[in-house]
Amino acid sequence: MFRVLLRLYLITIVTYSAAIYLVPTLVIQLFEHRYMNYNIEQTRGQQKLIVKQYERAPVERWSQVTEQLGRDFAPLKVQLLLRQDARYTPAEEQLLEQGKSVVRLGEWGWMEQISSPINDQFVVKLTIPPDPLDMNVLYWAINVLIIAALLACLLVWLRPHWRDLERLKSTAGQLGQGNMAERTGIPASSSIGSLASVFDTMADDIEHLLNQQRDLLNAVSHELRTPLTRLDFGLALALSEDLPEASRERLQSLVAHIRELDELVLELLSYSRLQNPAQLPERVSVVLDEFIDSVLGSVDDELENPEIVIEVALDCAVERFSLDPRLTARALQNLLRNATRYCDKRIQVGVKVCPKGCEIWVDDDGIGIPTDQRERIFEPFYRLDRSRDRATGGFGLGLAISRRALEAQGGTLTALASPLGGARFRVWLPNVD
Repeated sequence: MFRVLLRLYLITIVTYSAAIYLVPTLVIQLFEHRYMNYNIEQTRGQQKLIVKQYERAPVERWSQVTEQLGRDFAPLKVQLLLRQDARYTPAEEQLLEQGKSVVRLGEWGWMEQISSPINDQFVVKLTIPPDPLDMNVLYWAINVLIIAALLACLLVWLRPHWRDLERLKSTAGQLGQGNMAERTGIPASSSIGSLASVFDTMADDIEHLLNQQRDLLNAVSHELRTPLTRLDFGLALALSEDLPEASRERLQSLVAHIRELDELVLELLSYSRLQNPAQLPERVSVVLDEFIDSVLGSVDDELENPEIVIEVALDCAVERFSLDPRLTARALQNLLRNATRYCDKRIQVGVKVCPKGCEIWVDDDGIGIPTDQRERIFEPFYRLDRSRDRATGGFGLGLAISRRALEAQGGTLTALASPLGGARFRVWLPNVD
């Protein structure tokens, strides 16, 4: 709010300052004749009295009359001048020839000098001095008070707008984090009431669509598991009988495909559950080295290549950290399985804890991930070209599930280049204590 208020305030002040300087100048130029006539009319009586003082006295005493008038009219300055010495413009000379007074205007159209002819040779000039310092300070103080009043008005006007915009921003953030039930609650009387109403309607539509998608995914996944279980059971019974070797191999191949399909259904159910914002993560304080060992142990049993070496580097200022063991373990297992598929011989797992949170990275020495693909690999069912074969590429849900499992805890998962030459997956979990 401060930044917006400052910008709006600076624009207002610059505009106000420019208007104070330019508008009076423009108006005075357009109506200069009227301003001069007005000042002449206002000082007509004063000028006649001054001129009469000179007319009543002989010429040799005019200098004394000037001194006396200077004392009487102080701080105004009275001067007796010859016309040729006064440096008047031709237009002013013409006015003096006609017996008229000559006015020179200062700021804001106020009179600065006025000259009145006494005879064909002499004029008396009355000069108004500039304002004293204390009066200038008062004028500036008035401007400062006006500027402060403008700031107060802007603040009063901006505050409700800013409050509603912050509410709209907060609601958008909540929707982005998966809390689809969040709404702005901004009344229609607000200046952004129509925008908030459209936003809430859009949020209702999105929530409805996501709920339909989630319900459909759950229903299809659950309904698929029943026939898959029956098929698996039926094939197991068929394999228990004496069959020709060729028939047995075909049935075993079918069993493998069915179990692969069952695994896909389980992945879909896991992904669907992670999309449900109502399931809040369960924070538990765990011993990090033991937790990492348990995750590595579950992956070691699945290693098909005994030459793969998994290294662990711990840099923990504290032994314990608060996280959701189930979600975090699931995410790390997927990352490690992904690393075992694409590494050559080496995987490194690093853990670093600081006051702000916990960083975990999984490095491999494989061929890495292209820069333009490092964000897309977290999309559901997206697989790189080199992993189109399901024997190595999986279903394309593992990384998507890992990211959602970590985002549910307020964390992040990003793909980077690894110092080992392959890919690095960086996990960040904030400290909520």
